[in-house]
Amino acid sequence: MKRKFFTNISLLLVLNIIIKAFWVLGIDRSVQNMVGADDYGFYFSLFSFSVLFTILLDFGITNYNNRSISGNPSLLTGMIANIFLIRLGFAILYLIVSLIIAGIIGYSGRQMSLLYILMINQFLASFILYLRSNITALQLFRTDSFLSVTDRFIMIIICSLLLWGGLTERSFRIEWFVWCQTAGYGITFLISLALVLSRGAVRSINFSPKQILGILKGSAPFALLALFMSVYWRIDTVMLERILPDGTVQSGIYAQSFRLLDAAAMIPYLFAIILLPMYSKMISGQETISDLVRFSAILMIIPAIVSTLVSVAYPYEIMDLLYVGHVDESSALLAILMCGYIPVSLVYLFSTLLTALGRLKIMNFIAAGGMFLNIFLNFILIPNWLAKGSALATVITQGVICILFIFFAVRSARIRIDPTFIYQIISYIIIMIGLTVGLRVIDAPALVSVLIIGFAGLLFPFVLRLIKYPDLEAMIYPNSK
Repeated sequence: MKRKFFTNISLLLVLNIIIKAFWVLGIDRSVQNMVGADDYGFYFSLFSFSVLFTILLDFGITNYNNRSISGNPSLLTGMIANIFLIRLGFAILYLIVSLIIAGIIGYSGRQMSLLYILMINQFLASFILYLRSNITALQLFRTDSFLSVTDRFIMIIICSLLLWGGLTERSFRIEWFVWCQTAGYGITFLISLALVLSRGAVRSINFSPKQILGILKGSAPFALLALFMSVYWRIDTVMLERILPDGTVQSGIYAQSFRLLDAAAMIPYLFAIILLPMYSKMISGQETISDLVRFSAILMIIPAIVSTLVSVAYPYEIMDLLYVGHVDESSALLAILMCGYIPVSLVYLFSTLLTALGRLKIMNFIAAGGMFLNIFLNFILIPNWLAKGSALATVITQGVICILFIFFAVRSARIRIDPTFIYQIISYIIIMIGLTVGLRVIDAPALVSVLIIGFAGLLFPFVLRLIKYPDLEAMIYPNSK
């Protein structure tokens, strides 16, 4: 199982790092530099708002579907038609609720017109995730790996033509950026739907009220969890834009730094996509999962530690390389926000395990507490600390949630904690922090330092025997001996 996980996560990571890194650092960054922090903050706060109620688009069905079909693939044929009907009904509810709340908080006409498009994008993105959940539940991980980057690949082509192709003499508008996303999601939706249908998922359409009620009942806990987690992850920029007089500018500055944390969070998210069906299948087959948890934790935490240290040590150099404005402010935010990357990674790992175990009640209590904590901290910190207050609120919230998820996941799965493994992790962290501080003290060139930190980050797991070369070789070349 570890080899299957390693090979599939490797393909998924390579594709996503290449495509999505170019999207974030090439396209998204160029758009913000071109339209400015004010216009981009205008877009980003609306984008965050459009995400807040996406639970109404999905109602936890994607995770429920993935967990159910992983344990019993034959359920796909009977469930898909009813799930389509449910999702269409919830899409209408999402539209109504979002527009009512947008009207209550006083969005302008231009904001509402852009919000319409963003809501269409959220509908398409949510439906794509559901279709992909069928593919991963059937253990078709390679197919899903290519689907995971199809939308961004299409967006990159269209945006590149508009940014640098000389197709128009007009200055790039933020609305064009949103329409490019619509095209990417729309085409990917059609491709995903065709792939699912080609697996024989729909032989006949048979709507069953009893099954619809069963799906809604089973997915409700997942829905609450998704709501709580999306709020504490996305509410920051909405509150910045609403609370502060220069809210759109502060949201734009915050977005410059948050974008990098959001992009980095893609890696543990991809781990979760593959781990959920694997955990669910192993648990339903009464297989031990301790080895897979430990192995995935090592693969996830190593890049998280390296990324955090580089971001905290060289925030100005990173932001100066990427942006033309507000570098001082956004670099201070980056140093704070990236302190939350390790907790974010561990939250993905252990929340996925708790989901597979069916411990959704405790997860909802933790996530709800995190949501209220984050909103409270934002109200307290934003007026005096501006965007820095939101960054602090994010890091504190993620840290608290991380500790609680780890505690309950280890206890629920009855995972034995090996003291040697803890010592190895602590030793690795101490060595890496010492190396990073040393490079800063001797004032080594930033690029050289980053390369040294990256190389050391890959070397010391082998030196400390966190990763053993024979085990790694056996997974890559299973027939070599």
